[in-house]
Amino acid sequence: MLIFKIFRKDEWLDFKALGKTEGAPIDVADGFIHFSKAGQVQETVEKHFKDEKDLILVSCNVGDLEPDLKWEVSRGGDLFPHLYRKLLLKDIISQIEIPKIDGVYKFPDIF
Repeated sequence: MLIFKIFRKDEWLDFKALGKTEGAPIDVADGFIHFSKAGQVQETVEKHFKDEKDLILVSCNVGDLEPDLKWEVSRGGDLFPHLYRKLLLKDIISQIEIPKIDGVYKFPDIF
């Protein structure tokens, strides 16, 4: 099963340069890295990234992140994946840019 992490472009470039990340400031403050399931990605982007224009969406395999991945109740009572360790570049399966065209994010068909 794949889960997804949204990065601002500058965060992604820093992550690529270092090969690891503790996540965005909100991740560091919360003590874990926030991920989303495929069905949660669009709402997460609209809620937390609506004013951003350069976003990168990465996918990771759940099995590669266990046992440091916990499923916890969050927004709307839904379970969200939270990673309790640094994310490593080798954990990334794929990456895509999410363009914002005329104020609307354009997601791949999988979402």
